[in-house]
Amino acid sequence: MDLEKEVQRQFEIIKRGTVEIIDEEELKEKLRDSIKNNKPLKVKAGFDPTAPDLHLGHTVLIQKLKHFQDLGHEVYFLIGDFTGMIGDPTGKSETRKALSKEEVERNAQTYKEQIFKILDKDKTKVVYNSEWCSKLTAVDLIKLASTMTVARMLERDDFSKRFESNKPISIHEFLYPLLQGYDSVAMEADVELGGTDQKFNLLVGRHLQKLNGQRPQTVIMMPILEGLDGVQKMSKSLGNYVGITEEPNEMYGKIMSISDELMWRYYELLSDRSIDEINQMKRDVEEGKLHPKKAKEMLAFEITKRFHSEEKAKEAEEHFRKMFEKKDIPDDIEIIEKDIDEDIWICHLLKEIGFTKSSSEARRMIKSKAVSIDGNKIEDENLKLNKGEYIIKVGKRKIGKVVLK
Repeated sequence: MDLEKEVQRQFEIIKRGTVEIIDEEELKEKLRDSIKNNKPLKVKAGFDPTAPDLHLGHTVLIQKLKHFQDLGHEVYFLIGDFTGMIGDPTGKSETRKALSKEEVERNAQTYKEQIFKILDKDKTKVVYNSEWCSKLTAVDLIKLASTMTVARMLERDDFSKRFESNKPISIHEFLYPLLQGYDSVAMEADVELGGTDQKFNLLVGRHLQKLNGQRPQTVIMMPILEGLDGVQKMSKSLGNYVGITEEPNEMYGKIMSISDELMWRYYELLSDRSIDEINQMKRDVEEGKLHPKKAKEMLAFEITKRFHSEEKAKEAEEHFRKMFEKKDIPDDIEIIEKDIDEDIWICHLLKEIGFTKSSSEARRMIKSKAVSIDGNKIEDENLKLNKGEYIIKVGKRKIGKVVLK
């Protein structure tokens, strides 16, 4: 076996979709040692069970864990049942409400049931940070707190903003990044995965490992997945999420609702297809050999199959076609083709194809919920459409298959 070739192969798989690796050469050296000594790397990702259900945004990290697992490394799914009772202050403008032990345990059990839709159950080690955190004495906590200054804590964007706006910061919130970092010490982790919003916490792990004489973990940061709107991060509170326990029809339909542009990001971060295969699909779409809608159907099918079954995915695919492609569509539907150089504003499009007399009328029709695209009523008058096929209906009489090229 060519050692350097294998190191590069594994590195390219691991690097896929990442935002930052601290640092790349360090990771390559660890891979080199791992291969030479036939000793897998210890890779961890932590999840605080603050809500009972995971969505596709959470699975970006789990998918990366699967990459490590497929390469033969040891994967640790860390459930932060201890830190979950504090609550991660990352990105929060106020102190989080602490969860009870019972809530944490209930949510943690749900997580365990859900992650094995992606990870190999027999090769995944599920651990709880209460195993070591609950054993820390008051003296241990004081020693741990002494490793970080208040000034360093206030370098965190969320803490500094709250401090400047005179919003309270509870002392126990300062303990969160320290305890997350201590997880890496207790586990002697080689690699830790996290979202870009977790950078401070992940670096604390490196800092504490150095202080404890350990080789500091490599930090791999994954992007925060945009939700169905393609703008804000996927979140249940924002309603732009795809829950991994959702019914097959709902899951399939939600994925079909994303934009063609966002589809490729979902492919990169969520699909099992290789980057070479995804790039070939992109070229086929650009050259007109593959319709973007077909590419999106393939993505929706893959994701639905992963969390349900191939049979359920086929049923969801057929349901979607019946509901949104055949509903109220006459056999002799008018086909309207239009060349566009960039995304086109829906109101301008409706005027251009003669479905409304003006952009102003189009606005009014949208506000009155008289416009639908692929069977879905639209309410956003600022919506822009990219290249693809759309069944557009305005009022009761005007309907057409609009092909934007």
